[in-house]
Amino acid sequence: MGISKDRIKFNVGGRLFETTATTLANAGRNSFFGALFDDGWNLSPQDSVIFVDRNSDCFAVLLDLLRTGDLNVPANIPERLLHREASFYGLLDHVRTARWGPFDGNRLRLSDSVKGTSPGDGTAIRAGPDGGCCVAHGSVVHVYDWMLEEHSPINLDYQRVNDVGWIDSDNIVLSACERLGRGDGGMGLFSSSSGDLRYKFQVSHENQVKSYTAGALSFSPDYEIFASCKGRSNEYGIGVWDQITGKQTDFFYESPGWSLGDADKLQWLNGKNCLLVATLFPRKDNCYISLLDFRDKNMVWSWSDIGSPMATDEKRVRDAIAMEDSNSICVVNEFEDLGFIDLRMYGGSVRWSSRSKLMKSKMPDEPCYPKLALHEGQLFSSMNDSISVFCGPDWVLTSRLRRSYGGSICDFSIGGDRLFALHSEENVFDVWETPPPPII
Repeated sequence: MGISKDRIKFNVGGRLFETTATTLANAGRNSFFGALFDDGWNLSPQDSVIFVDRNSDCFAVLLDLLRTGDLNVPANIPERLLHREASFYGLLDHVRTARWGPFDGNRLRLSDSVKGTSPGDGTAIRAGPDGGCCVAHGSVVHVYDWMLEEHSPINLDYQRVNDVGWIDSDNIVLSACERLGRGDGGMGLFSSSSGDLRYKFQVSHENQVKSYTAGALSFSPDYEIFASCKGRSNEYGIGVWDQITGKQTDFFYESPGWSLGDADKLQWLNGKNCLLVATLFPRKDNCYISLLDFRDKNMVWSWSDIGSPMATDEKRVRDAIAMEDSNSICVVNEFEDLGFIDLRMYGGSVRWSSRSKLMKSKMPDEPCYPKLALHEGQLFSSMNDSISVFCGPDWVLTSRLRRSYGGSICDFSIGGDRLFALHSEENVFDVWETPPPPII
């Protein structure tokens, strides 16, 4: 692009600044500065000095960021003030990029801990796409932006939230229990900023709209929402809705002897074009894991521990996650032993790995079941008050994230270049970030 080399002057809050169009072009077209130029990055109109009635100290920091790519914030500038000014100029993404390095589980550092406002234990935490998060406590979901400022909560009026997920930075989907006699339940799309309900996702069975309980959620790149469903009639299975219109597009009915409507976890596998459905102990006496192909309504792969020789709780599967690159499913038991099931074998056995057995100390009074996550080739597993990171083809333990305050970790989530860990005892969640690499 042709960039004017003319110098540009700003009067910001009475303080004069001088820069060039080349520097301001680093802000991008969608910024405050991009709107000052024509298609050839020539200043339009040709004002001698552009007056901006904003904070001059913050402007100096942001202008230096555009010049050098480094963020140097003086001690006298509050962080929230800088974030507010960066938002005005359309430079929040620039600030985030300069503050955080690329996500790496082995380099994460605890950056903040946020005390919740609801009594009782949290049930789920979900990372947002822009560095914020949401936390479900019973019938209330608390929403935080990337500055960890809380927005208006989403309140379902004593209707228990089962799962929550982000459509994008502006929209959140909640799944909830049906309440007998009320005809409500199911799923709804809510505004992340105001907490307002935008529309409900309905289930139709035999051309009639049904009340139902929605459980685990998952999302596909093709703007589809998947949810486990339980109704009063035959609406047991996995429902599918269009994210944009909210209309139901499909329903996979539960087969006899197989548990889909009670699923604890759903995971869309983009490479296989299938949905992983896992119903785990202790929700059911046995564990069921399957892959569903919605194109021909077929269960293309399944595994269950029914009839297996092991009968002790120490081998019960507490969580599962599919790893497409290795054609396997990773499972974990309550002692954080990792196990692997080969997806190329129908109904194969679990190959348990003793290398991952990390729990040697006494179990806490109120332990939480382990959870798994896979992010950018790294495997994460929570256990009591810590999160373990595994890497490499053999999934070797490489680091652990731990803090002593808050009790056991009941859930964690990765997104927006952050890891959020929700503790069970003190209603607090931790924020872990990767620091930027050192400047050489």
